[in-house]
Amino acid sequence: MSHRVAARPSLPKLPLLEDPALVAGVVAGQRDAADELWRRYGPRVRRLLQRTLGPGGDVEDLVQETFIRLFRCLHTLENRQALAAFVTSVTTHVARAELKKRRVRRWVMLAPGRAQPDTAVWPADPAVRQALARFYRILDRLGAEERTAFVLRHMEGLDLAGVADALGRSLATTKRRLTTAWQVVVEAVERDPSLREYLGGSS
Repeated sequence: MSHRVAARPSLPKLPLLEDPALVAGVVAGQRDAADELWRRYGPRVRRLLQRTLGPGGDVEDLVQETFIRLFRCLHTLENRQALAAFVTSVTTHVARAELKKRRVRRWVMLAPGRAQPDTAVWPADPAVRQALARFYRILDRLGAEERTAFVLRHMEGLDLAGVADALGRSLATTKRRLTTAWQVVVEAVERDPSLREYLGGSS
């Protein structure tokens, strides 16, 4: 006697799924939905980590860590329309934790400095590469929260409410973090003619 296996209900074509349906699929343990979450949001996660941390060989490991966290806590997302903001928030927490680890490693001298990044994500143009290295040395002066706030606002283009949501802070606290970061960056850039050339068009 043969037994027929009931077919698993098929999902709509995944690229057409709205975020709430995608979340529902991931929470239900559907592999295709998890693959689509990775495909849809992987580039955003990678870009945000690279911009926050600077070029480095451990970014791919952190992308993996971010998605592990997403898969573990996605069921807690009440507003499933807010998936993009949720992804940004989780990525921001991973980036902040990594920045704090790097600072501790520098303090106790357990790891060498990261002045030589992974060439796979480092610009080929020597002038751009040098300018970018100087810029990230400026960002190294910021605390983890100020740095992530600066990247989210001035490099990712989030509005103030979006930055506050990603950081899990109030608007007032976020404004203070951004003001501190902006003052540090602007003062340093103004003393560096090469960076003024690159950033001169920004307000």
